[in-house]
Amino acid sequence: MTRVLSELLAAEEPLFGMAIKQLEQASGNTSVDVRLTAEIIGKVHVKTRSLGLDPADTTGRELYRALFNLVKTHDAFLAKRIGGEDPEDVQKMLARIKDTVEALDVPKKAWLLKHSVAKRLLKALPPKKVMKQLGYRSVDSMLKREPVGEIYGAMRFLESPEWFNKFIRSYKSLKPTDFEVRDIEIIHVTPTKWSDSAAKYVRDKHHNITHLKELGVILMLPMPIERMPGITITALPLLLHYVNEIRLYSSFFKMQQVRSDFSSILVNTLIGDHGKHANIGGQHVHWRVIHRHFGTKDATEHPDIFEPHVEPDDLAWRKTEETLYRLEPALHFWYDIDYVAVEFDGRPVSFNLMDMAVSYVNDLAYGQQSVHHFRDSLWNEIFMRYLGEKTLEKQVLKQLDNEMIEPEILAIGLKGRL
Repeated sequence: MTRVLSELLAAEEPLFGMAIKQLEQASGNTSVDVRLTAEIIGKVHVKTRSLGLDPADTTGRELYRALFNLVKTHDAFLAKRIGGEDPEDVQKMLARIKDTVEALDVPKKAWLLKHSVAKRLLKALPPKKVMKQLGYRSVDSMLKREPVGEIYGAMRFLESPEWFNKFIRSYKSLKPTDFEVRDIEIIHVTPTKWSDSAAKYVRDKHHNITHLKELGVILMLPMPIERMPGITITALPLLLHYVNEIRLYSSFFKMQQVRSDFSSILVNTLIGDHGKHANIGGQHVHWRVIHRHFGTKDATEHPDIFEPHVEPDDLAWRKTEETLYRLEPALHFWYDIDYVAVEFDGRPVSFNLMDMAVSYVNDLAYGQQSVHHFRDSLWNEIFMRYLGEKTLEKQVLKQLDNEMIEPEILAIGLKGRL
């Protein structure tokens, strides 16, 4: 059964099999891998039949085309649901998408860097290229007239990576009192303001949305084209994803505020997130898995070690696909299959909505289909399942209570994450 998971993840063997064996032994040989594999196979069969196909007599090309066409249909449904008149009009749909996410009843509060502190950091190390682009000679003039969140976002694509890392290292001076709880901000950048700079970033990154974890800003950059099929079903889930990302890192930073090396943890996480937040069965576990595990529990089960700084609301987490089908019921098809795929011709056909949206919006041919989001989801799902075992949950809580120890691990190699 481990072989199926290994093939779907394109994991290196025998390392992956050894890692699963360690997790099994640590959890008391609970056959988590067997049950997860059986569940994936079962969901593939159910969803394949719901597409009008025979699971026993369907090629990978046929399945991919059916999912591709379904995304096309669901994009039109979703665009209409949020008030879009022309689902391919990029600028108008991006504006509707922003308004929709802001109006959704999903948790949007986070523990974020105060705007006053953010401005102080800019004065100490002015972003020269951003100032030049906007036509300012002094940083004070820029701060009086430009939103600080937009300035920070522009630094991501205008300043050099070396300068940006230097700026993040200036966070070493920050203290927990420099942070506050407020709403995450979504900024839709106008095409005229940032000219070709944003367009280059979009072309290089293959998407138009970026975010700043510490400031709680999600930036929607202008697209270099006016029309694009699939813009709604691609951009709307991405916005929801980044809302979740900001909140999960917010809860992590909140938990670290009692540490004497709080600012170092902040800087190191923002520059190069090591993901070594706990350890189960010899494997490092990222805070993302821990956050999601406890975020899906009832508030009455909130562990004492998170108190008083991390409250149940900080961990509240909802799957993007759940939010989407509550908005447009037709999208229920994609719920709880983000970690599901089936191998054909040496490459998985993914049932992950984001993978299929990326494949659709880029018109990717069979054999080139996106699988990155599915593999990330499956990887997280494996750890989620093992963390759900009481023995391992207790181990993680004990480690978090002992300042996140970092024991030696057996590294798992992933050959192909894209």
